[in-house]
Amino acid sequence: KDGHEVPVEISLSPVQGETGMLVVSAIRDVAEHKALARELTEANRAKSRFLAAASHDLRQPIQTLNLLNSAAGRAETEEARQSIIEKQQRSLDTMGRLLNSLLDISKLEAGVVKPDIADYAVQEIFDDLRAEFEDQARERGIDLVVERCKSVIRSDRQLLTQILENLLTNAIRYTREGMVRLRCLHQEIFVRIDVMDTGIGISSKDLDTVFDEFRQLDPGAKKPEGLGLGLSIVKRTAELLECPLEVESKVGKGSRFSIVVPRGEARNALEQDTPGSRSGKGGSRILIVDDDPAVADATSMLLQLAGFDVEVAASVKEAKESVLENPPDLVITDYHLRGRETGLDVLHALRQLRQEDLPFVVVSGDTSGRIELNSLTDVALMTKPVDAEEMLAEIRRRIGPS
Repeated sequence: KDGHEVPVEISLSPVQGETGMLVVSAIRDVAEHKALARELTEANRAKSRFLAAASHDLRQPIQTLNLLNSAAGRAETEEARQSIIEKQQRSLDTMGRLLNSLLDISKLEAGVVKPDIADYAVQEIFDDLRAEFEDQARERGIDLVVERCKSVIRSDRQLLTQILENLLTNAIRYTREGMVRLRCLHQEIFVRIDVMDTGIGISSKDLDTVFDEFRQLDPGAKKPEGLGLGLSIVKRTAELLECPLEVESKVGKGSRFSIVVPRGEARNALEQDTPGSRSGKGGSRILIVDDDPAVADATSMLLQLAGFDVEVAASVKEAKESVLENPPDLVITDYHLRGRETGLDVLHALRQLRQEDLPFVVVSGDTSGRIELNSLTDVALMTKPVDAEEMLAEIRRRIGPS
């Protein structure tokens, strides 16, 4: 009636009436249907672009490893061999980061990530982030400034930490000189957490697409670092937490990424049994439960070189025998064991047998989200492939140094 065109579908059906042949006509407005079809087509194209980019970025470190393996057989000096090993590790680290990012994206898309909402102090996260990033910033020749924050917030600690880790990684990556600052601003019912930098900045035309998958800023003559998934994970995780994101940036001046989080109750935060509260325990004996000898040996070697005493078991029965003989300070267990046993079976058996508060690190390649650990205290879930330094940091957070 107002003159604009509407896409329609028309169906005509002949009907024999008392006065002769009639036609029943049904006219349907299909604008919504066509819009949905366009969205599905674009989503399919985006998925194809996503897989193509992921395939390319995964092939690069694999190609590097192939060449380095060939070179290793020709290396004649210890110095050359050590250089090859270091380069191989960098390629493996790149593959691990890509795989973890892809798994994070897939879990967020599938809706299997369920936030564990609690009250806790922002400063606890800030302290962890300072320890994690200060060396990285120092190597780049920039200052990492982490301001004190007295606020208590209500959110999922692990997911919020992941958001800030991605924002700090980007800030350090795109800052050539100056500083990166982490701070919080108190508001009436919210706390705004800012990650600020004096980096290359983002142009106004790129601000709308900066959160897209495999979207990377052009740092100039150098090839962009990273995989272009960090900010996409940030956006999806923030939406899951229902925490608004804000971004301001000027080219050549720097950027500010912010997340706005609900305030929590200080009393509830004090009641939380945080892993960091164990840091003074100073335990040094670790039990590894894994039925794959190669993985168990590699994990054992890593922990022994880090100064821990290590025992290895392959089943619930062997784990119970080990605990009765010499109680550990922490258990690292694979989730899927043989004979349909799981890491949760190990956890329940050992806690019932010896120690109710025995800390656990559960390692799994299962990304389906079916592993529920939120109801258990002092348990960390790490997804394969697990970074060695992250595992050591998790151990130290729970039982202190070796």
